[in-house]
Amino acid sequence: MCKTSGNIWRLRAKSPTVIRSLLGLIEDTLPRSDMTMAQIYLEQLNHPAYESHMPIHLLPDSRRAFLRRTLIAGAGLALAPQLSAAMRRTDANSWALLADTHISADPAAVKSKVVMADHLKAAAREIAGLPRRTSGVFVVGDCALSSGELGEYEQLTRLLDPVRDCGLPIHLALGNHDQRDNFRAVLDANPITCRPVADKQVALVQSQLVNWFMLDSLEKTLQTPGSIGADQLKWLAETLDANRKKPAVLLIHHNPGEDKKIAGLKDSAALLEIIRPRRQVKAWFFGHTHNWKVSQDESGLHLVNLPPVAYVFREGDPSGWIHATTRHDGMKLELRSINPAHRAHGQIVDLKWRPRE
Repeated sequence: MCKTSGNIWRLRAKSPTVIRSLLGLIEDTLPRSDMTMAQIYLEQLNHPAYESHMPIHLLPDSRRAFLRRTLIAGAGLALAPQLSAAMRRTDANSWALLADTHISADPAAVKSKVVMADHLKAAAREIAGLPRRTSGVFVVGDCALSSGELGEYEQLTRLLDPVRDCGLPIHLALGNHDQRDNFRAVLDANPITCRPVADKQVALVQSQLVNWFMLDSLEKTLQTPGSIGADQLKWLAETLDANRKKPAVLLIHHNPGEDKKIAGLKDSAALLEIIRPRRQVKAWFFGHTHNWKVSQDESGLHLVNLPPVAYVFREGDPSGWIHATTRHDGMKLELRSINPAHRAHGQIVDLKWRPRE
């Protein structure tokens, strides 16, 4: 068993280090008002909404060189876009949920009449520009377009720069179009040699009102169905039992069973045997089918099929992302369509948590 206490990363704390160094460079040249503003930025970044146990983060780039150039150019600290974005209030209960970004190494690549890079760029721009910053971003698998090539993940990081520049943590899961080694080579800036489940990308992200469990359903790249496996199921059961008091939500790329002949999670039954009787588990979020749909099973568990950021399988369905707002007794989901003229844009679904008993 890995010891996780020494491996809790607060991604937002990376940016204050950069700003502190910057303050050391400019403290004799900036007016006190600008220094005060920078300190406010630091205080907000050092108030994390969550703790992440052994997570998969897309780390923000160091902005030191950029900020120095900005100051030299005379734009001033107040005009640096990263600072103005970071100084907005953070909503501790607000989260951005994305799935099926399907990014190609070529930013102009088209599939199903969609330029995938343009769709993710639009989503990232909207998330970065929200009036109140989200606490974090989840990407629920199929980050890559085809077989998880290095260039696909390199392009993904570039497209997510607006979100990274705000200092927001991005948690990434794997789907059947991803490739584990290439994913880690590009995205895991601080490789973890000791993981809760060997060779799997699992995480418990603890927020104020919800525990987010990210599981790895990638069985084989370019093989449509997925699986969790016995080791992950064991870890999930044990970790749920150790965290009974707070509502839990699962984030897994694959859908339960089979949906319209789209093969999903092969061990769905074994997973449901674990989460249905553990009443703190309230919802299972997934992608894979490229379909926006919300349902509830007989146990009261919410099943949320996230829309694809990239292309849809059925003409007329929305592509986009979900703005989720948690509360003590449930969660509000708002569909943010890439096409704001889509009839489903702004649709709100309210989830009420099933009772514990």
